[in-house]
Amino acid sequence: MSYYVGAYASSPCTSGWNPELETSYYNHLKQLPNVKGLEHPFLGEHLHAHDDGWFLQNIDPDWRYIFTCVPGTMGAIGKNPDFGIASDDPAGREQALAFMEKARAAIVKLNAHAGRQVVQAIEIQTAPNKAKASSSPASLKASLETMLGWDWQGARIVLEHCDTFIEGQTPAKGFLTLEEEINVIKAVNEHCNAKLGVVINWGRSVIETRSTSGAIEHIKKAKHAGVLAGLMFSGVSDQETPYGAWADTHMPAAPSAKAEIGAEGSLMTEEQIHHCIKVADAKNLPILGIKLGIRPKDEALENRVAYNREALAMLERA
Repeated sequence: MSYYVGAYASSPCTSGWNPELETSYYNHLKQLPNVKGLEHPFLGEHLHAHDDGWFLQNIDPDWRYIFTCVPGTMGAIGKNPDFGIASDDPAGREQALAFMEKARAAIVKLNAHAGRQVVQAIEIQTAPNKAKASSSPASLKASLETMLGWDWQGARIVLEHCDTFIEGQTPAKGFLTLEEEINVIKAVNEHCNAKLGVVINWGRSVIETRSTSGAIEHIKKAKHAGVLAGLMFSGVSDQETPYGAWADTHMPAAPSAKAEIGAEGSLMTEEQIHHCIKVADAKNLPILGIKLGIRPKDEALENRVAYNREALAMLERA
């Protein structure tokens, strides 16, 4: 099988844009035999964070793509806490819809470059942070119905569940609950004859529930509701590590007897990965992959590639 890789999270360009270094990184990724394509970040304006031309010149012609809006969404929230497709603030919701329209335009540009549909889906998040701004399923429903009226050139709209606000617990994201997201998706799918879905990110579900069983619970809920569209593996730790404790830093998987490299203290073990894939029947899902951040920030390029290679091998062994 082949899988999506959120390669931007493990990029070696941690101290500024370096096209030569990033080109070397992409060339290494192209050598991995089981990469289907990229989970590609949309930051709010252009196709690529630094250089659309560089990106189009360096991608593999056979890759496919899942866009993720989380980097741009978090950046926008930092400037306006009311920003989000689930925002009850009309201006904040309109700003988020304008952001999504730019993401749609970036998808069109990438498809046009490839000469065919290469963008399979777009992962959107149900901002804003409920601890800092008002949000609701009703606002989310209105946004989704608006977005379904646009031409996405075949890209499926999916909600990536992020941790919700829980009283007494500092959220990483603080967005709507999974139950709220599922209920809205089912209602919109029925009303609009659509195929919206939910993607579970392992680390974000574990951060929310403070338990590895939380990812399994979320997978089961989405699957039971008939809306599970994908599973992305990012790790997390419950200890003070270079990746933080309960932090959404995309920690790599823990060391494994069959892996050459691993992150000490990660709760995401090979066994956990295999269990989730089995419960989700994930190898039959349209979206399955990994997104890994790397510490220290000056880690060698070869090790950055190795973390991704070994995580992909764990998925392959499931």
